[in-house]
Amino acid sequence: METLKQHPVNLKNEAFKNGFIMAIVSIVIFLVTNYVMPELQGSTWLSVLTVVIGIALAVFFSLDMRKKAGGFWTFSEALKHIFIMFILSAGIVYIFTILFGKYIDPTYPVRMKAMIMESTESMLSKFGMDESKMDEALRNQSEKMDKQLNPSFGDAIAGFGIQAIFYAVGALIFAAIFKKTRPVFPQNAE
Repeated sequence: METLKQHPVNLKNEAFKNGFIMAIVSIVIFLVTNYVMPELQGSTWLSVLTVVIGIALAVFFSLDMRKKAGGFWTFSEALKHIFIMFILSAGIVYIFTILFGKYIDPTYPVRMKAMIMESTESMLSKFGMDESKMDEALRNQSEKMDKQLNPSFGDAIAGFGIQAIFYAVGALIFAAIFKKTRPVFPQNAE
């Protein structure tokens, strides 16, 4: 009976490398936007572009890891390595963003909060919300923004936990799409 070959490369190392590359790309986009094109921060265009780049990188790296696995990997292998890639990338970007706002550019959380509050107020007034309800909604939004942009240690852990759930669902979807099981019968068999 023929034994299955081991993967020619260590897929866990590949997943770590790919997650690190995805994080670096996200950080570069963040820094370029923050310092070169600050008017794009918070824009729908930038959000869509960032998501498209992230998905394109995830597809490319998932296919690359499957190829390095010998062209085949089970759902569980795909899920494990894609999740490692996603969660590492998300963790690095999450920590960088918090450190950036606390130590590198402390004006960043203030600017982001002002921009989000302004767009929220504009949206609520377009919907014709009365003044007292709008004030309450803006007060609630302000409190949420304070927790997101200047999180305590507990808030940071909870926020990352919520992100991890979303990335786990994303990894499940990607694993279902990119799994490729080895055929039972060799193709050249007669």
